[in-house]
Amino acid sequence: MSKPTPEVYERGRGMDAHNQVMRDIRSQKDKKYDPHEPTRVWLDEDNTPDGVRQSLTIILNTGGCRWARAGGCTMCGYVAESVEGGSVAHEALMDQLQVCLDHEAENADEPSPLIKIYTSGSFLDEREIPAETRAAVAETFAERERIVVESLPDFVSRAKLADFTAQGLETDVAVGLETATDRVRHDCVNKYFAFDDFVAASEEAEAAGAGVKAYLLMKPPFLTEREALEDMVSSVRRCADYAHTVSMNPCNVQRYTMVDELFFQGGYRPPWLWSVAEVLERTADVDAIVVSDPVGHGSDRGPHNCGECDDRVQRAIKDFDLRQDPAVFEQVDCDCAATWRAVLDEEAAYAMPLAR
Repeated sequence: MSKPTPEVYERGRGMDAHNQVMRDIRSQKDKKYDPHEPTRVWLDEDNTPDGVRQSLTIILNTGGCRWARAGGCTMCGYVAESVEGGSVAHEALMDQLQVCLDHEAENADEPSPLIKIYTSGSFLDEREIPAETRAAVAETFAERERIVVESLPDFVSRAKLADFTAQGLETDVAVGLETATDRVRHDCVNKYFAFDDFVAASEEAEAAGAGVKAYLLMKPPFLTEREALEDMVSSVRRCADYAHTVSMNPCNVQRYTMVDELFFQGGYRPPWLWSVAEVLERTADVDAIVVSDPVGHGSDRGPHNCGECDDRVQRAIKDFDLRQDPAVFEQVDCDCAATWRAVLDEEAAYAMPLAR
C-alpha cells in the first residue's frame, strides 16, 4: 500500500491523536497493488433524478486519499488498497479505465447511462487524478447520460467540473460529508472540514451546472445506536437542502482502521438494519432521493440484525432505494426488533455495545 505520510496540507486539520493511531494501524499492511488494475468495478441499478438507471461503478486505484495518508477517517480502510508511491501515471489510470470498459462490454447488454467514478479519495484532487486524466475520462463518457465523481469539498471547482458539463453530461459531485453535525464529524470520524464547507462546495457545483450527492455515515464509532440514528435523521434533513440525493452508508468494519481495533476489543457494533430502515422511513418526506446500500449486511462486521431476518430487511432497503416508498418496511418483521428497541432505550454513551 501507499505509506502513510502526513504533509503540510494535512497537519493540524483533524485530531492529531486520531491521525497518529491511524498511521500506526495502516503501516501494518504492506501488500502491493498493480497500478494498471482498478480496485473494483461492477454493474448495478441506481435511482437518479431522471429515474432508475443501469450504472457502471468504477473505483480507480490511485496513490491514496490525501487525508487518509495523513491518518484520516476512523472507519475508512480504502487507503490500504492504494498503489505504492503516492501517485499513479495517466497512462496507468487509462489502462484501469479500459479494464472497466471491457468488464461492461462483457457483462452488460448495452452501455450504462450512469457512470460512477470513485478513487476512495477525491477524483478532483489532481494529485490523485491528473487534469489530463480527468479530461480523458470526460471525453470517454461524453455519450453517456450522467456521471458521478467523488471529492472532498476542498477540490470542488467550476473549472474542473467544466470538463464534464462541457460534454453535455449531467454531472454530480459525491461528497463524503458523513454527518451534518460538526462535532460528530470531527471527533468520531476525524474529518477536518465543517458543514459550511460542504455548503460552499454545493454552491460551487451548482454554479458549474452540476448536482450534489451527499454521502452520510450511519453509526461512526463512539456513538450509541440511538445517537447514531437521530444524527442520521437530522443529517438527511439538513443535506436535502443542498443535495438532490442523500446516500446513507451504514458503517462496516474495514481492516486497518480504528473501528477495526475497537471492534476487536468489543467496543464497537455496526448499526442494526432496523436502524437503517427507521432512518429511511422517517426521512421519506424530504425533497431529495434518499438511499442506502448496507455493505456486508448480515455479517458480524457489517450492518446486521439477528441473522434470521437480515436478508429480508436488506431486500426491503433495496426496494426502498428504487421506489422511495416507506410502505416496503411494513412487510418485514422479526422478534429481534424488540432487542433493537431495548438497545435504543438502554445503551449508554462511552460504554460497550449492549448487543452484538
